[in-house]
Amino acid sequence: MLDGHFRKRLDPWLDRAGRALARRGISANTVTITGFLLGLAAAIAIVLDAFAWGFILIGASRICDGLDGAVARATDSTDFGGFLDIVLDFAFYGLIPFAFILADPYENGAAGGLLLLSFYINGASFLAFAVMAEKRGLATDARGAKSLYFTTGFAEATETIVVFLAFCLLPHWFSEIAIGFSLVCFYTALSRVILARTSFRTEKQA
Repeated sequence: MLDGHFRKRLDPWLDRAGRALARRGISANTVTITGFLLGLAAAIAIVLDAFAWGFILIGASRICDGLDGAVARATDSTDFGGFLDIVLDFAFYGLIPFAFILADPYENGAAGGLLLLSFYINGASFLAFAVMAEKRGLATDARGAKSLYFTTGFAEATETIVVFLAFCLLPHWFSEIAIGFSLVCFYTALSRVILARTSFRTEKQA
């Protein structure tokens, strides 16, 4: 929901930084992998109860996630780069709740599991919609130039990052925040199913 709002303000800054990185020979895939490794470091910090470091590393990881697209736009976007970006983004989104589960399985296990389930269903609805949109030749720039069709929703990257940062700031409230955001993700998935029913109404099954 908030991604479009923040993109308008951040993209000019990211594009300048992306061009600077590209001039130094740094590829978009290198930035993508660096972002994931920072996310992995954040997860390790969370497991070790170093929540302040987790907060910092999550922020750094997501800056890289914005920069990789800017570098790609400054050079050449590739299908593999888009594929790698999506896979490692989804891996990051799973890592952080899993880290909180490992940090305190008794307190965080059920809520963390529910959150991961909601991510799984929401992610499936997102990717399935993208596949069907590609099949129909649909395109959108609602979230900027992307390697696949991006549907908007109530729970997008910005909301997820804010929630992850809130986990680090308020670790004892993890369960309550996780359950609340799970409901938001389930709602987003349901709204995407309804959108698909409308958008693909005339599509013939293979």
